[in-house]
Amino acid sequence: MNRTLINIALCLLLLAGPICLPAGAGQTCSDKILATAPEAAFIVKQDGTAVDKRTGLMWMRCSLGQSWTGKTCRGKAASYAWRDALTAAAGYEFAGYSDWRLPNKNELESIVEGRCISPAIDEKVFPATPAVYCWSSSPYSGVTRGAWSVDFGYGSVNASIKSGAINIRLVRDRE
Repeated sequence: MNRTLINIALCLLLLAGPICLPAGAGQTCSDKILATAPEAAFIVKQDGTAVDKRTGLMWMRCSLGQSWTGKTCRGKAASYAWRDALTAAAGYEFAGYSDWRLPNKNELESIVEGRCISPAIDEKVFPATPAVYCWSSSPYSGVTRGAWSVDFGYGSVNASIKSGAINIRLVRDRE
């Protein structure tokens, strides 16, 4: 079952649809749906990174623009147009690494927690994640002005116009 259908089912189970959760209502998860990216799938590090045991990818636990306090993410995530997001990721330095990059569509979708909404991510691994779209590095072939993005509000994968201002979360290849 794809993630969009899982999230629709979750919304129906919770009697929650896109218009029934007020902004800032907080995360809602259902134990009736199998976890897709649970805390147990990650090695959570205190330096603000998490390694996905399934893929070996290392993720920044905060969205770019937020700061890691040693326990959580603080501040407001920055928003970027797609080209600016690619530039911001290139050579970014964090936790002793300078090879951070924008994840591709499949990588970014792999951290969506399909049993949760608002945000659709495991908040123990990725605290204070905004329930908004994040850019991937993958262009959208159907529209030259588009690129793939992941909605961490409901976990869907969509095409967004590259000039739009969207959050980013960085990743690096295997340790």
